[in-house]
Amino acid sequence: MKPLLTVDHVAKSFTAPDGRITPVIADISLELAAGEFISVVGPSGAGKSTLFHLLAEQTSPTAGAVTFHGERRAGQPFSAYMPQKDLLLPWLSVQDNAGIGLELSGMRRRDARRRIAELLPTFRLEGRATALPFELSGGMRQRVALLRTVVQNRPVLLLDEPFGALDYLTRTELQLWLSQLCARDGLSVVLITHDVPEALLLSDRVYVLSNRPATVRHVLEQQAPRPRDLSFLETAEFRHNERLLLDELTASTREGLAA
Repeated sequence: MKPLLTVDHVAKSFTAPDGRITPVIADISLELAAGEFISVVGPSGAGKSTLFHLLAEQTSPTAGAVTFHGERRAGQPFSAYMPQKDLLLPWLSVQDNAGIGLELSGMRRRDARRRIAELLPTFRLEGRATALPFELSGGMRQRVALLRTVVQNRPVLLLDEPFGALDYLTRTELQLWLSQLCARDGLSVVLITHDVPEALLLSDRVYVLSNRPATVRHVLEQQAPRPRDLSFLETAEFRHNERLLLDELTASTREGLAA
């Protein structure tokens, strides 16, 4: 069976107005099967966001290909993208912020609201349909943003550090909630994160990128089944994998400083 999503030896360079070429990604390959959760970690400036722009079809690779079920799908989006900031519109309610993508795709507002209402309990937002963003906590805002992403019903979810700006307790609570949600509903997810424990808690597989121009430095396969709870953080597997990832990341940072 072909993977759901394949990144096949992708490279990306940018050309400045004066003709200078800046390579950002040199060679990245990764795969995502249906129902899998993978994470991408790497040093700051390694090209993680550029990789996500490629996956979100906001830009095209200089070389290589991104395929869905082994095929290129020009004009047929296969992913839904959640950026770092929630980007909720302050004048719209929870239900209308969450349903804005459905409306933009042509669904009538009343039908979008009906669909959102069905999902509010799943996202722990029951009773908040008509609330405005300023009335919500940071964790609630992120759940609205994730609902806005999931409700588009695209095969692949792209999460760009969705909990990075939250406090430790809120972030941990949302990580555990997301772990349960993804495992229960069989969501297929690619996550960018700087948080090594987050990557290990949530992921089937973690890809470690090198410094720019990025390559895949290491691929870590995890054995513990998902969903995982906080007890996983006390296991020998977690401690071993955390040390391995931190060693790879710090080595990559040292190499970048020496270059």
